[in-house]
Amino acid sequence: MHVYFYHTQNIQYCLDRMKDGEFPSHFLYGACHLKDNGIGVVWHRSPKKTLSRIATAISTAWRVLTCREKYDAVYATHYKGLELVVLLRALRLFRKPIIVWHHQPIVTSKSRLRELGGRLFYRGFDRMIFFSQKLVDDSLKSRKADPRRMVVGHWGADLDFYDRISRSVAEARQASAHEGGAEAPVFIATGKEQRDQPTLIEAFRNTPHHLILYIGINADPSIPNPNLDAVRRCHPSANVKVVEICGLLPYEIACEVAKASCVVICCKETRYTAGLTTVVEALALGLPIICSRNPQIPVDFSRDGCGISVPYGDVEGWQRAIDYIAAHPEEARRMGEKGRQIAEQTFNDERCAEEIAEVIKSATHK
Repeated sequence: MHVYFYHTQNIQYCLDRMKDGEFPSHFLYGACHLKDNGIGVVWHRSPKKTLSRIATAISTAWRVLTCREKYDAVYATHYKGLELVVLLRALRLFRKPIIVWHHQPIVTSKSRLRELGGRLFYRGFDRMIFFSQKLVDDSLKSRKADPRRMVVGHWGADLDFYDRISRSVAEARQASAHEGGAEAPVFIATGKEQRDQPTLIEAFRNTPHHLILYIGINADPSIPNPNLDAVRRCHPSANVKVVEICGLLPYEIACEVAKASCVVICCKETRYTAGLTTVVEALALGLPIICSRNPQIPVDFSRDGCGISVPYGDVEGWQRAIDYIAAHPEEARRMGEKGRQIAEQTFNDERCAEEIAEVIKSATHK
């Protein structure tokens, strides 16, 4: 059995950097381990230049429909760019099953025409994989949602990738210790989706602890950047170091995250799993986590013992959590160890691939 694997990111770039040990496999959503589960992969080739959404959908459909390699199903990380193929499947003009990750809950459109179109479109998915049960439950409120086609997947990190980074950082720390170097608690914030920079910066203004805050910038400075604008308006205090980065740099950022004492993920209220990529990275690295209490994320940090959950926009709650982690290093270490256990048991790329393989097999043997 083979699947045609579609990704919104440049798959060839990811695979090339993986060969050099500089890219984690979980960004390919288990596809790298499908072969271990009896499923071969036909890799989609991304366009060499950025296209509009309509042009991307046409280009993707052409590549899928004219692919000369044999495949039994389409497996996708997102339906963005795959819309035309999904519509053909809904109309039964494309005969191979489509399995896709669904990043947000399915919602009912306020427009009756859009809702009717959406009901037709959603018939094109043979299986939809959601990141948490909460996303499934919220989706079931919509008539477009078919529970027979919905499953929960455990998307998690490439543990080998982060273990190599952790070993490298540990060796560097040992060398520093021999030289008499001392380390103060350092907090780190990465990621860009729906981040609440003002709340985080204000919380650190009221503590003596250090934060390294990564902000993604656009190669084209004329493109609006709400995160960067928000940070500049806040005028961070001296204990907040802002680092501007451009592009997809998982290896470079992971090397810096691994040096930190705690990962902080301060988000705005959303309907989806904002911050999950940073969560699975922190779990893999065995670091304690302070995170906004997003019910969509499939980890309850306080309950599961791997960190602290803070209500949205709660500056004082963030300040207390930061101070607690800094004042209780042994407890923070235990939180990190518990997080790593959770990663090994549940949220890792190999388990994700096993689950995906079962979902693909169930969709192709109806």
